Amino acid sequence: MKNTALSTTHEALGAKMVPFAGYNMPVSYEGVNVEHETVRNGVGVFDVSHMGEFLITGPKALDLIQKVTSNDAAKLADNQAQYSCLPNKNGGIVDDLIVYRLEAEKWLLVVNASNIEKDWNWINSHNDAGAELRDLSEDYSLLAIQGPKAVEAMQSLTSVDLDEIKFYTFRVADFAGIEHVIISATGYTGSGGFEIYCKNSEVKQVWDKVMEAGANWDIKPIGLAARDTLRLEMGYCLYGNDIDETTSPIEAGLGWITKFSKDFINSEELKKEKERGPERRLVAFELNERGIPRQGYDIVDGQGKVIGNVTSGTMSPSLGKGIGMGYVPTIMKEPGTQINIQIRKNAVPATVVKLPFYKV
Repeated sequence: MKNTALSTTHEALGAKMVPFAGYNMPVSYEGVNVEHETVRNGVGVFDVSHMGEFLITGPKALDLIQKVTSNDAAKLADNQAQYSCLPNKNGGIVDDLIVYRLEAEKWLLVVNASNIEKDWNWINSHNDAGAELRDLSEDYSLLAIQGPKAVEAMQSLTSVDLDEIKFYTFRVADFAGIEHVIISATGYTGSGGFEIYCKNSEVKQVWDKVMEAGANWDIKPIGLAARDTLRLEMGYCLYGNDIDETTSPIEAGLGWITKFSKDFINSEELKKEKERGPERRLVAFELNERGIPRQGYDIVDGQGKVIGNVTSGTMSPSLGKGIGMGYVPTIMKEPGTQINIQIRKNAVPATVVKLPFYKV
């Protein structure tokens, strides 16, 4: 089990630590509901240093990225980022990721912790153009400072105007006394804020300065449990739950990051799937009665026939009701459609809804 550079800090703060993607990670401190509300209404900080970072450089860097990712990275300018995925050759997804353009010949890919080795091998196996790759995952840490008070709470730590860093843009600048960190507005909570990429040797100083600067705004450390409820309220996909090697980006509702203006791995087959329409679709639903939908629960129709399964589910702290996502036949994807979630012996009625669940 690997530790992040801050594992002992989390333990000293009383965090409940759990194994996650091969790392010893804080799942909660005070409890998921308290931490969830802190991020929705104030500011909280997550240690997500388990994420992977690949640096791709050289004149062929963009060619490789265009080949292995579904979105069109050619549209990015310096200091812009893009959500994308790595399609496999069978219609599924190797991983979802964020692509950062640092310079014309210098790019950063941020991938999921559980897929670092798999993604690294996959991208390298398709690097016939001769791009230069470096795996920085073991050397860098990542903090996510999230919430509507993040800008004002953190402004004193940097010389750049945090208000000017718009969603899916970033700056390489000073932060918390460290030069040349990446300050990125690519959050996973739907409540605004920033991600800070720095070296492992620097992250303790950054963490301490963040907690000190945020004290007047009641900043709190936040665990992975609240990160999951926050992202689910926004309808953001989680790899391994809502998308995986067997789910296509089209049926997962990720057609908007699947651009057929270029050629990429399996693009022809995915284009055909989009044109004919997928047989199933990932939908969002809210329970009409009390209950908590969980990953793996069956979705059934009015006659009790299994028509799909829940991929993510929870009791929404913001809405006070059970919410979830899951795959159903495409004919049942429209908001307002009635389905049922099999919770133990009860088929609990639910309604398909439009995302996000949580609206600011």
